[in-house]
Amino acid sequence: MSSDQTRNVVRKIIREIGQECATQGQTVPETLVAFMVKAVALDPRNDFKVDQILTKEDVQNIIQLCVTRLLDTTNPSLSTIKMQVYFDMNYANRAALQSVFPQREIMTFTSLGKKSKEQQLKTFAMLVTGIRLYNKACGKGGNSIDDLPAILNEAIPSATRTIDEGLNNCHLRAHQYTTLLESMQEDQHRHTQLSSFKLKEALFNVRQYEAFLCILLSDAITSAQEVEKMQVQFATTMEQLKNTVENKVSVDANEVFPLFIALSNLWTGFQDEMLLIKFLTSMTNNLQQFLEIQSQLFPEELLTSLLEGLTVKSDEERLRETMGTRVNVSDFKNQEWLFPETIDHFDQLLIQYHGFCAHAIGVKGLTLPGNPAVGILKHKEKCYVFTSKEAAYIFAQDPDKFIQLNVEKAKEYAELIQLLELHHQFEYLVPYAQARTPDKCLMKPTVKHDSSSQTDTHILPPTIVTSYEWNEWEMRRKAIKLANLRRKLTHAMQTDLSNMRRQNCTQLYLPKDVSTQTKRDNSSNVPRPQIFLEGLRGQLSPTTHMVKGNLTRAVDET
Repeated sequence: MSSDQTRNVVRKIIREIGQECATQGQTVPETLVAFMVKAVALDPRNDFKVDQILTKEDVQNIIQLCVTRLLDTTNPSLSTIKMQVYFDMNYANRAALQSVFPQREIMTFTSLGKKSKEQQLKTFAMLVTGIRLYNKACGKGGNSIDDLPAILNEAIPSATRTIDEGLNNCHLRAHQYTTLLESMQEDQHRHTQLSSFKLKEALFNVRQYEAFLCILLSDAITSAQEVEKMQVQFATTMEQLKNTVENKVSVDANEVFPLFIALSNLWTGFQDEMLLIKFLTSMTNNLQQFLEIQSQLFPEELLTSLLEGLTVKSDEERLRETMGTRVNVSDFKNQEWLFPETIDHFDQLLIQYHGFCAHAIGVKGLTLPGNPAVGILKHKEKCYVFTSKEAAYIFAQDPDKFIQLNVEKAKEYAELIQLLELHHQFEYLVPYAQARTPDKCLMKPTVKHDSSSQTDTHILPPTIVTSYEWNEWEMRRKAIKLANLRRKLTHAMQTDLSNMRRQNCTQLYLPKDVSTQTKRDNSSNVPRPQIFLEGLRGQLSPTTHMVKGNLTRAVDET
């Protein structure tokens, strides 16, 4: 079955699930249905393995399981998944909170036609805005303009307090659920008593809520920093403008117009921050609806009774307990451990599982913040943290085993896929298996992979016979030529010019430059020859007598 047919079958499943939920009075978004199909398919308890092909019976089972889980309003897992879908569809970072036409799109838009008019209109609007802001600061008008800096100074702390309150509440809930889960693992009687409560699902719900609130709080803090910076720039620009305009009959436009435009740009920045704060406040309020199931399943009275006799530890207390212990690197030969004092940009390391202990997730089913001071294990270019030295040693004995345990835990609780940031582990949507009967197959895996091969172009030496001829007419022409040559005679003659002559050639080998090289350089200084000849000019006698005198000094005297 092709990939297009597979997608069509998946769309059909999603559509039927949505229609069934609507029939029972629940309108479910298509995105949520698609995620639930993935969650049901991955859950090992449903026996849909990766290597299976879905039959018609399997499809009906998936539809029924998805409808049951989507209509189960008592399960915190459903609330967590709804929260994740809502946040992904509605959250926008700071870059998206600009005007309808960002600057680059405005320039592109205006360049299509009437560019000069539109640019002048925009410049005039900015100048008017700057002038009105200046008049408001001087008390000469602009009463209808809201004091955005003052409003932001109140709105940002208010939004931050709201997010902090939500964080404190979910922290308390997470600590309580963690304590109860740990008591279940230590005491069999408490395990029997608490096994009917959905404590793990509730813990994952508040941890996901905590993660989203941390993102919103980070945006609020960044907004506060931006507003503080813009307020300083706004005050500086306004003071500069007052000094330029005051006590002057006429002012050069080239001096004041850039200042007016700067004021307008800063005011636009204040408006963007106002939109951001409103957005963050709205997101915070809307996320609370996904936490309402906590109060339904675990009222305060019930939690108080369940926690009687137990000591609730906060995340900070757990970190302080293990702050003095760390991994001994010498105990490990082939593994790399990182510590805050041994690596730069320690805070910027990408920690796996959203910073939770890599050992506690798969073994205990708990999401406990790891302590980097114990030591960060770097395994296959990925970093893992742990709650204690003991957990780090156990995990380091076989990291791949515990990583797979965490993956299996995420299959059982689908909300962990986003909470632990495991999207790269679950890129496929539909499970597969071998067909039980070929005629009932609806879906089968489409295996795709890239492959390449390389061969040598000339492995053997060339065996081309240049004398080979395949053309019949060419061979016929050569045969006729050879037959004609048999009837030909060769004649030679000699002339006076060619008599007693022959061709000859010589070859000259030029002298070579020869040099030698020794391992040491040496030199000697020989005496200068001094030889004198006497009697060359002749004497009174007719016979010349020459006397040779050698005055050259000996070598050993030099």
